[in-house]
Amino acid sequence: MCVLGTELESLGRADRRTRTESPALAEDAQPTESEKEIYNQVNVVLKDAEGILEDLQSYRGAGHEIREAIQHPADDKLQEKAWGAVVPLVGKLKKFYEFSQRLEAALRGLLGALTSTPYSPTQHLEREQALAKQFAEILHFTLRFDELKMTNPAIQNDFSYYRRTLSRMRINNVPAEGENEVNNELANRMSLFYAEATPMLKTLSDATTKFVSENKNLPIENTTDCLSTMASVCRVMLETPEYRSRFTNEETVSFCLRVMVGVIILYDHVHPVGAFAKTSKIDMKGCIKVLKDQPPNSVEGLLNALRYTTKHLNDETTSKQIRSMLQ
Repeated sequence: MCVLGTELESLGRADRRTRTESPALAEDAQPTESEKEIYNQVNVVLKDAEGILEDLQSYRGAGHEIREAIQHPADDKLQEKAWGAVVPLVGKLKKFYEFSQRLEAALRGLLGALTSTPYSPTQHLEREQALAKQFAEILHFTLRFDELKMTNPAIQNDFSYYRRTLSRMRINNVPAEGENEVNNELANRMSLFYAEATPMLKTLSDATTKFVSENKNLPIENTTDCLSTMASVCRVMLETPEYRSRFTNEETVSFCLRVMVGVIILYDHVHPVGAFAKTSKIDMKGCIKVLKDQPPNSVEGLLNALRYTTKHLNDETTSKQIRSMLQ
């Protein structure tokens, strides 16, 4: 997977807004000795990420079997067929949900490493390039997962049918194959997860908020400056022809766009006044313009993520210009 290339090395100097030195997310960044423990933990999670996306992409749902069962409630064979189709799919949904918990733990580990004292966020991003790259890869995965989930209504339909049928089986004292896999408590948690338009982003936003609240001895700026610096890196990479011309393929553009949107959303959830206020360290007009300059069908999901999963977009402190840019 092509990541932000080594051309990032002179990026900080080009970004007058942040005036940082170079926070490179180098493609070939190798972990230093001090990074290895966290890096190896996160790497185990990231190795499974592509398989999760492939499973989600190929998720077709049991819509036909469910419709047949609902239309013919007295036909036991159709009921069994629908249940037989839904149970393995719910097993997949359980796997996705459990992966979100692993991703949350990985993110919290990275946040701990990238925001610790005595270094500034920019120094961390320079010193721990391998961890910064992993942070970006988690956000890239998260936005890809949520884009796929948003366009697949079968997920919620299948899970709703599973829960209704399970409930009916319990009332009638019918032994339910599949219940051992997803018991009632887990089903409740999964239901809340899949009810979100962007469940992975919600998981990471909550995890970042929790990280800040649990680490009160750590200045909140350590976290928000880390996020705003990464947003600036991505924005400048995308809007500067000199850097953009060095991208070897369009996947790198998609990667930068997703990471930029991901860190904006996390920043907006964690920062007291959010990403859209005038005092924000993220150039929101510049970031939205970069998104709008892409082919529309390639960024609609990312624009929707900014519209519907941020916390402060509709605050009075958000300028009319930014709101109109996102309409």
